[in-house]
Amino acid sequence: MFEDKTLVCKECGKEFVFTAGEQEFYAARGFQNEPQRCKECRAARKNAAKAPREMFTGVCAKCGKEATVPFQPTTDRPIYCSECFAAMKQN
Repeated sequence: MFEDKTLVCKECGKEFVFTAGEQEFYAARGFQNEPQRCKECRAARKNAAKAPREMFTGVCAKCGKEATVPFQPTTDRPIYCSECFAAMKQN
């Protein structure tokens, strides 16, 4: 029923494929317009609208290196650098 279509991105001018599966998805959701931007430009546009995440620094409770975390550290809970956190998660 649906066939792949090659479209041109209105943002970057690159050609991209609007697959039969994507067309089926659009039809099932009731979307009538084809996408005007390629996947990369859609993702960039979506991420540009998001506010940058505020990061906080502190000292890793395990190794003592500086750790950057996405929340305000408090004195009652330890924070860990990415290496120590990954090591703890594996165990």
